[in-house]
Amino acid sequence: MALSEKQLIDSLKAQDYKPVYLLTGDENYYIDQVSDYIESNIVPAEFRDFDQTVVYGRDVDMSTVVSYARQFPMMSPVKLVLVKEAQDIPVKDWDLLATYLEHPLPQTLLVLCYRHKKLDKRTKAYKAINDKGVVFERAKLYENQLPDWIGTFVNQHGYTITQKGAVLLAECLGNDLGKIANELSKVFISIPAGGVVNEEIIERYIGISKDYNVFELQTAIGRRDVVRCNRIVNHFAANPKDNPIQMVLPTLYNYFIKIMVYHQLEDKDQAASALKVNPYFVRDYATAAGNYPLGKLASCIGYLNEADLRSKGIRNAGTVTDGELLKELVFKIIH
Repeated sequence: MALSEKQLIDSLKAQDYKPVYLLTGDENYYIDQVSDYIESNIVPAEFRDFDQTVVYGRDVDMSTVVSYARQFPMMSPVKLVLVKEAQDIPVKDWDLLATYLEHPLPQTLLVLCYRHKKLDKRTKAYKAINDKGVVFERAKLYENQLPDWIGTFVNQHGYTITQKGAVLLAECLGNDLGKIANELSKVFISIPAGGVVNEEIIERYIGISKDYNVFELQTAIGRRDVVRCNRIVNHFAANPKDNPIQMVLPTLYNYFIKIMVYHQLEDKDQAASALKVNPYFVRDYATAAGNYPLGKLASCIGYLNEADLRSKGIRNAGTVTDGELLKELVFKIIH
């Protein structure tokens, strides 16, 4: 079972140190959480000038990193060598790390933050790290996992969040956990301890409209609520910077694909899992499936592709604004 960030930090608190740590994957939030803890807590503050070295991969080669790791601590019980953006160190140099790890210095903690991607597991370096140290790897969360993550994050800080509020944040902020955490931090310092984060609070402190957002638009489209759709797209057209068509189109495309999937499910009780959505919203997809037969869905996806091309200047002389494109698109979809 993969090591969680809590388990890793707990082991560090207990001073159960390993000679090398690889923090990797395409979810940077957890890499930053662990890296920040290590930088602030392993070496006592008064000894950091002597026994803590922080470098960036673009500024060093692996030979230099290894030379730092071989240095004994001067004042602290351990020496910390923290390499940020380690993915910028050329791959061909990583064999030097494997050689060092054959006999690592026990008093050194070498921490490598390998962001945005993963170190090839076939390399000597990866195998050596996995053998002698800790590989902490995190992938991006799936869209359907975000509301639960948001709920847990809010609860850990002593607050609660409505289900619709969690989905609203997930839909509008995407799966950038760092961004979500930063936005929620603004809320936490603005409402009473133990308070509820609802759609009104999100609108007030984060600036995401509870009534005019892409999540509400797709719900209105699914219900074929003409009046509601028109209100939302008119708002989008009047505020193009807040609701760029480049964000709206992919969301609607994914929405219609999920409706198509729902249509073809033999066991509708498995819809939440198949669609990767919160079970609370399965009924919305059932409603949308009733309003959009497969033939109509195919046409809607065609409308979306056409709108995407025109928003990029193809078959559009530049006289039609993004707002007008969106109005035309939604009209075609719901009629």
